[in-house]
Amino acid sequence: MNALHDEPAAVHDVLGIGFGPSNLALAIAIEEHNVRAAPQDRIRAGFLERQTGFGWHRGMLIDDATMQVSFLKDLVTMRNPTSDFSFLCFLRERGRLVDFLNAKTLFPLRIEFHEYFEWAAARVADLVTYDSEVLAVEPVTAEGGEVRFFDVVSRVPGDPQRTVVRRTRNISVAVGLEPHVPPDIALSDRIWHNSELIPRTRELTGRGESVQRILVLGAGQSGAEAVDYLHRSFPDSEICAVFAKYGYTPADDSPFANRIFDPEAVDVYFQARPEVKQALYDYHRSTNYSVVDMDLIESLYATMYREKVQGRERLQLRNVSRIRDVRQLPDRLEVTVEYLPTGEREVIACDILVHATGYRPRELDPLLGRTAKLCLRDDNDAVRVGRDHRVEAAPEVTAGIYLQGATEHTHGLTSTLLSTTAVRSGEILDSLLTHRRGDADDPVGQDSSSQSSLT
Repeated sequence: MNALHDEPAAVHDVLGIGFGPSNLALAIAIEEHNVRAAPQDRIRAGFLERQTGFGWHRGMLIDDATMQVSFLKDLVTMRNPTSDFSFLCFLRERGRLVDFLNAKTLFPLRIEFHEYFEWAAARVADLVTYDSEVLAVEPVTAEGGEVRFFDVVSRVPGDPQRTVVRRTRNISVAVGLEPHVPPDIALSDRIWHNSELIPRTRELTGRGESVQRILVLGAGQSGAEAVDYLHRSFPDSEICAVFAKYGYTPADDSPFANRIFDPEAVDVYFQARPEVKQALYDYHRSTNYSVVDMDLIESLYATMYREKVQGRERLQLRNVSRIRDVRQLPDRLEVTVEYLPTGEREVIACDILVHATGYRPRELDPLLGRTAKLCLRDDNDAVRVGRDHRVEAAPEVTAGIYLQGATEHTHGLTSTLLSTTAVRSGEILDSLLTHRRGDADDPVGQDSSSQSSLT
């Protein structure tokens, strides 16, 4: 590959890897800081995103699905209630503020909140380069062994055979989650992950193929939403939910339980002993994992009962069950489902199998490469992270690595959610300013010979 380089003197204060809601919130926090700051105090930031444009869970933007967090937990309000990047300012600009207020809800449509994200991303578009996949993060070692900079290597937009190297004092890693499926499962035209639900469904309906039966594996919100969406999208097909629980479990969104998502709860969790962290996680995982909104549970049950009364039960349930085998035949799938109480197995023929089996954090080591070896680890081999979301690194490393979304082990349940995104962006901004060095003592930053290159 041919490598391009940023100008030698154009050292970033921070480069964000990934541009979902987390780094978007950080970009806004930096933008608002720079408007107020003196020229010498402004932060030079950039963000790299491998997608060709902003996108957030596009495959699950079901037309009537609503957010599960309040609109006040947008990109800015919890950090700066006066910001003109708020969801309410977005509504005012779109001419929908009064209409939204009349709806009397705290929970906007998911498609509308995505529109809000796109609106905010467009306002800081000068900070982000799309279609720019990051390939490596290389430590830059000065005389004496100090690592004060990173060289971030990414593909050139529109020319994936070429790369560009950007130098930065800090990186903010927010690469999001990746779909999780059982290790022996390969996705295909007939085996989906729910992250692709909408485009896959549209493709299938567009072809006009006959669909007799669809199986959906998973008992969480995404699984229930997939069942409901597919049931409406294929009015002549049987939709069968498969999960190990006896029934869908309602999410605990009661006021006291929801305080686990408060900014102050992050302090409590971070300071707690490991066994207390685990207890808090176990107690409150029902606020987020493998649970479903009560309204959707009741709607699905009402649908099942109505179909039973009418004698045409299209919505089926295989509860207390697990999928044991999947065979792909030329014209269908044969899925072996075991009923756990008795061990009885049933082979179900279906056209599509949807895995609503959740997500997992993306592996950092392949992305960070040699830089990953500089990160300190705890007894469970998890990366050690400070309260300011800055990775604890080897003594010779003075450059900063900030993690967004991969810190559930240190910062609790909110690390992968929107609830504290605005607050976290402010905490990272404060940390960047605290650790910042002046240009006067940055001789390495002016030395173009230390730039890495690829061939």
